[in-house]
Amino acid sequence: MSPKAAAARSRARSKSKPRKIDAGKVIDGVAKRIMGDVKKSNRPHLDFPLRSLSNVSYSSKTGTFVIGDRVTTRDLSYTTAKTFAQSVRMMSLSKELVETDDIATKRDAYYQSKNWGDAKFDEQPESDTVMDDMEAMLGVNREQLGFIPDEHGGAVVGELVVVDRDASTGKPLRIDLAKQGSGAWSVPSTVEHIKFKTKAKFILAIETTGMFQRLVKHAFWKKAKCILVAMSGVPSRACRRFIRKLADDQNLPVYVFTDGDPYGYSNIYRTLKVGSGNSAHLNEFFCVPQAKFLGVTPKDIVDYDLPTHALKDVDVKRAKDALKNDPFFQHHKQWQRALKQMIKMGKRAEQQALAKHGLNYVIEKYLPAKLKAVSKFLP
Repeated sequence: MSPKAAAARSRARSKSKPRKIDAGKVIDGVAKRIMGDVKKSNRPHLDFPLRSLSNVSYSSKTGTFVIGDRVTTRDLSYTTAKTFAQSVRMMSLSKELVETDDIATKRDAYYQSKNWGDAKFDEQPESDTVMDDMEAMLGVNREQLGFIPDEHGGAVVGELVVVDRDASTGKPLRIDLAKQGSGAWSVPSTVEHIKFKTKAKFILAIETTGMFQRLVKHAFWKKAKCILVAMSGVPSRACRRFIRKLADDQNLPVYVFTDGDPYGYSNIYRTLKVGSGNSAHLNEFFCVPQAKFLGVTPKDIVDYDLPTHALKDVDVKRAKDALKNDPFFQHHKQWQRALKQMIKMGKRAEQQALAKHGLNYVIEKYLPAKLKAVSKFLP
């Protein structure tokens, strides 16, 4: 399947729910095309969408990054024969996983390659790249191909009942996230089968585990009638998909609370809201375009007289790169002003800086005040 055809099929799907695809048949189709080329004495090749920020644009209609038409090609030439073979072997592994209803992590796939002779991977980043390229080429999300993430999917607490299923019987299993004691429910690697019941007013996605734990400890979700999600840094695919599915299914607004620094803005928030260049082929399902930025903003640093750290060179570079190269920030003047203000200040602030005014100031003053002025949130 060509990248253009995959993109067209992707655009035709539901915004909220990826269409179920027979991954095995898609892989078979590619294999038959390769065999057809061999029989005709043509050089077999595979075309992959270029997964980078330079090949995406921001769509104000969908609120996501959209991948462009640029592709990279692997064939049986001298320079790309190994990566071509690795791509074919990775598809073969996926076909096996699909047919046996099994799963493998990225780490598992890397070690499986040690049985592939000259096609084995020397380092895991190589196998990760081939797996992601295969996902983009086939137009099938990685989870449907049998590959699950290694990372933590996020933690959730609040006014929400999750209807999962029993692993052994397949019967519905109700999990009340308002009754998690001092802990939280962990988002599984795949969430498409999950259903929800809630009376919550909004979802609050939080960057740091420490801030999440404080809000859980003092049952902020109960006072605010909301659902708390710990992203633990840049949110995983499962975490992004969970938030998007929950927000769509229950028609809930999503507010995002990160540190006040370029990383929190351009890596964490932007990835959650519109996706990334690296995964633009699936951004429409793994991002949350309805999200709005609650804080910490450069204006908050001034208004709340927060303790700060000086911006490092890497912070300044990240902010300037966002202004110059990132379609999302180029589209929103409010974000341009915020980043320029931070660069001019030369300062950044963490969420925990609010503790200057008291350990629970964030619960008693900051969040209530911010939630009264949602219209002023950054887009």
